[in-house]
Amino acid sequence: MQFFSVSRVAAFVIATLLGVPVNAPAQADDLDAIRAARTLRIGTEGTYAPFTFHDASGALVGFDVEIGRKVAEQLGVGPQFLEGKWDGLIAGLDGKRYDVVINQVGITKERQAKFDFSEPYIRARAVLITRADRSDIKAFADLKGKKAAQSLSSNFARLAEQSGAELVGTDGFDQSVQLVLTGRADATVNDSLSFLDFHKQKPNAPVKIAAEQADADASGIIMRKNNPALKAAIDRALEAIKADGSYAAIAQKYFGADVSK
Repeated sequence: MQFFSVSRVAAFVIATLLGVPVNAPAQADDLDAIRAARTLRIGTEGTYAPFTFHDASGALVGFDVEIGRKVAEQLGVGPQFLEGKWDGLIAGLDGKRYDVVINQVGITKERQAKFDFSEPYIRARAVLITRADRSDIKAFADLKGKKAAQSLSSNFARLAEQSGAELVGTDGFDQSVQLVLTGRADATVNDSLSFLDFHKQKPNAPVKIAAEQADADASGIIMRKNNPALKAAIDRALEAIKADGSYAAIAQKYFGADVSK
């Protein structure tokens, strides 16, 4: 005669009361589906130079695009870039349109409550950009009562709003700077690296950095929660491309400096 152990019977009873199937399969990790499809679906803007944008030939290029290709290569799959406006990118993860978003997404507590991030792969500072002939805006506090051109769901928009600015919504960096240049906005709080790239492309544009944030913000590759295998694989991929020199080469190409610290 066979007897059930007390512990097994107790576990069965508890599981039944909680409505949990006794032999419930483990939740599948997104990494399994990515490898089965042999494709990493990457959400990105395509309008945010130098991270993700289209060159003169129309090809999708940029720092984040090249990082995405290298990460996919390390995972042993091909990259598929799916473009969308910034305000809908992270929501696209919920809708399972993308596997990850690589678009200089800042790591915040609010986002970490709902999503997982890779280890930081780039750090940047927020800068306050104005027309070159403005002398009344010299610090973030001077934004009080002024109009700031911002992507509304970005960290930069939050900083501008905390400084007392009235937000004017835009689709990205280029439009934000254009509104500043035309006087439709007084300033934009944006990314230091994006500004340096813009100034390199358009050295005569009459804009300047009026103030700079002291602390650097970290960005990571964002993905849905409860995918530990995918997160670990992406972290290993980032470590690998730093170790083999690929990361340094990409950073030098777009920024002329190490942007990981």
